[in-house]
Parts: sequence; structure tokens; C-alpha cells
Amino acid sequence: MIVSIAILLIAIIIILIFVLKKIRYTEFKINEVMQDVVLSQDVLSVDSYEEIISLARDNSSDFLFRFKEYYPSFIEKLLEIEPKLKTSELTFCAYLKLNFSTKDIATYTFVTPKAVQNRKNRIRKKLSIDSNIDIYVWFNNIK
Repeated sequence: MIVSIAILLIAIIIILIFVLKKIRYTEFKINEVMQDVVLSQDVLSVDSYEEIISLARDNSSDFLFRFKEYYPSFIEKLLEIEPKLKTSELTFCAYLKLNFSTKDIATYTFVTPKAVQNRKNRIRKKLSIDSNIDIYVWFNNIK
């Protein structure tokens, strides 16, 4: 009787060891798959970001739509601050979020740098951004 109990206990221990090894192997495989997913998302993020930059440089009408996909909460937070922002103002804010210089924005939107500077000042006023705060830093702090 004691021998049969000992054999049963040994069999249970062997089965437990096998199950634990199987669980560890499964966890290892799950971690591998998760790392692959994260890496593929990073590549997608880089491609999406480059696409947004390209659309902005081309002054494409698809720019704001794609920008919203890449920065989903940015536009929402701007609209919480000032609900009456127009689409053109949101697009301009997106350019600032992407750290485009005054000269670059002027080139991409076919206006003068002075017009861009005036627009920055109007946006500052609408969003109550103090003049001693760097507007680029302010926009980059919106997540």
C-alpha cells in the first residue's frame, strides 16, 4: 500500500513538472509573439509618421484626417480648450505640433512667413497661450 502511494505521488510530481514546463514554454512563446507585435507597431508608427509629414508637405486635404489617427487625443484636447476652432486652425495647430518652422509652414501652405507669424499670434490669443511661452513646447505638451 505504501509503495502504491509512493508511486502515485511520484507520478503526480512528474505530471506537475511536465505541466509547469509546458506553462513556461507557452509563456515564452506568448512573450515572443508580443515582442513581434510591438516591433511591427513601431514600424507602422514610423511609416504613419512619415506619411503624415509627407501629406503636410504636400498641403494634402487628407493631412488632418491622418494626423487625427496618429495623434487621436490632440485635436480633442484643443477643442476642449477652444470648441470654436476651425478646421484650418486645427490643421495649423497640427503643423506646430509637428514642429514645422514658420518658413516651412509658409512654404507648404503657399503664404508668406509674416502671414504664418500672424496666424501663430491669433492661435496664441484663441488658446490663451502666454507670449513668454514657446508655442512649440506648449503644443508638444499636449498629449
